[in-house]
Amino acid sequence: MSAQPRAPRWDAVVVGAGFAGSLVAERLGARGWRVLVLEAGRTVPPAAETAAALRAAGGGPPTSPYPHHPDAPSPDVTDLTGLPDGGFTATGHLAQYGPLPYASGYLRANGGTGLLWTGLAPRMHPEDFRTGTLGQGRDWPIGYADLEPYYREAERELGVAADADEQRRAVGLPIPDDYDFPMRAVPASHLDRQVAHALDGRTVHDPAMPAPARLAVTATPHARNGLPTRPGDAVPGPPCAGSASCVPVCPTGAKYTPLRTQARWAAGVELRTEAVVSRVLADPATGRATEVEYLAGGTRHRAAADLVVLAAHAIENARLLLLSGLANRSDQVGRNLMDHPALLTWGLMPRPVGPYRGPGSTSGLEAFRFGPARGRRAPFRIEIGNWGWSWAGGTPGAEAAALVAAGLRGKELRERLGDRIGRQFSLQFELEQPADPANRVTLDPTRRDPLGLPSPAVRYDLDEYVREGMASARAVSDQLFALLGAEDHTAYPAGPGWPGRLEHRGVAYGYRGAGHAGGTHVMGSSPGTSVVDHWQRSWDHPNLYAVGCGSMPSLGTSNPSLTMAALALRSAERMDRDLRELHRPAAPTPLASPRPSETPCPSETP
Repeated sequence: MSAQPRAPRWDAVVVGAGFAGSLVAERLGARGWRVLVLEAGRTVPPAAETAAALRAAGGGPPTSPYPHHPDAPSPDVTDLTGLPDGGFTATGHLAQYGPLPYASGYLRANGGTGLLWTGLAPRMHPEDFRTGTLGQGRDWPIGYADLEPYYREAERELGVAADADEQRRAVGLPIPDDYDFPMRAVPASHLDRQVAHALDGRTVHDPAMPAPARLAVTATPHARNGLPTRPGDAVPGPPCAGSASCVPVCPTGAKYTPLRTQARWAAGVELRTEAVVSRVLADPATGRATEVEYLAGGTRHRAAADLVVLAAHAIENARLLLLSGLANRSDQVGRNLMDHPALLTWGLMPRPVGPYRGPGSTSGLEAFRFGPARGRRAPFRIEIGNWGWSWAGGTPGAEAAALVAAGLRGKELRERLGDRIGRQFSLQFELEQPADPANRVTLDPTRRDPLGLPSPAVRYDLDEYVREGMASARAVSDQLFALLGAEDHTAYPAGPGWPGRLEHRGVAYGYRGAGHAGGTHVMGSSPGTSVVDHWQRSWDHPNLYAVGCGSMPSLGTSNPSLTMAALALRSAERMDRDLRELHRPAAPTPLASPRPSETPCPSETP
């Protein structure tokens, strides 16, 4: 591979053009800094074109409608297959060495996994920042109050739709009294209303809780366009049209993606796609990052910068730090890999609920996210699923095939299919997974990617705390189904459909990955126990940042994208200060006043 002459120096190089990278580049560019953004993947076509490709292909896994760069492969959920004995096999970009599968994929393309996220944007609960104090995992070096102003800023940037009073009341969030979300809450689905009618004000017993939990169906904050809270305020695009394809693509552009932020980049921000960063170089004497090396078009390039920001996803950030041999004084790079293992339950409601309309989930149950029970089991948030049994594996196509195989035809087939699909619903229990150093990303010594770089490898498991959370979640689910009068069809058979299958105290459970990777370059208050400080700045390299969910010491039970955005905006302020301090002119040294004996003669005075 040939090498090119070195280009002029940049103020900042950002690696990755997803959520965090796009926000950092926007903020630095707006302050006048020259920023180079290097994205390993390809440019994606407009959302409507991507949606058309998805329809033409008849569906597929979440990453399927997007262009894939052969030099930047992405892992997908279809890389995992369950085995008849309950184990699993893994293929593709991410090597897996168990005991359980890391069940989430991610996308390497311009916009990253932020192209195909659900659009759900809840805040973390204040308890979630001190999980170590509560007995599991790690504490954050900052608290909810430190991040709260940046939550508001991120909600404006993403265009979040929610009801502030409801979030204060039902979730217990200390949101300022005078604050309103940019848009009104997304309307409840027909299913939400039926569930609320049956459950609101009722109680269920969680085996880990000392008292019954009171139920209240609560709207989930969404980063998708709706009606502005203040009449007359601008909305950044068309409102949600209920397309029911948010994962992998919103065809109208109502859901926020990083491309919306990129459209506002200043002229000083330059994006280069299909540029795979292979390592970061640092001065051994000062520890400062000096350049990034990247591979593009069969050529090796280097970009020099005053500031280097890694924003390439939790797994790829850790991989790049390991490839570079940087920031690992604490031996925590790649460790503490987390996700939200999602336990699904599903069934048939007694009446039609109108599934497959609108976002995948518009409401949930919040009572199990916090409180004393989290000392005994992993907390969880319950999403009410609008898309039938699709994530559990029972797609409408599979239902139709099963009925045809049973001999149904014509009118009888249509009526039976309409009845079953029309009554389908699911619950998703999104469980917190504490930081555990044993769950980690490493470099695979035996496998290399198309560019010859060591592939990422994962060792992953769920501890007793999470498994106890699953047991509580299933007990709660059983009671919810009874209150709803629903027919439970939940099952986790060993085999291809459930690679994430386990047994706990003699009971089988199955989980899916939520796509919420975190913890691999964890932030902390000490360089001996963490990779980055509370600004997401490397302890070992003063001008190297690793931003994104990989910095988070805990994930709580909320989808982490909003918190990631808030952290990125907070860190961008520190980056701006770093650059201003670096470029501040040195103060002139004052001339000493001459002593009397040194006073020049008049003839010598200029």
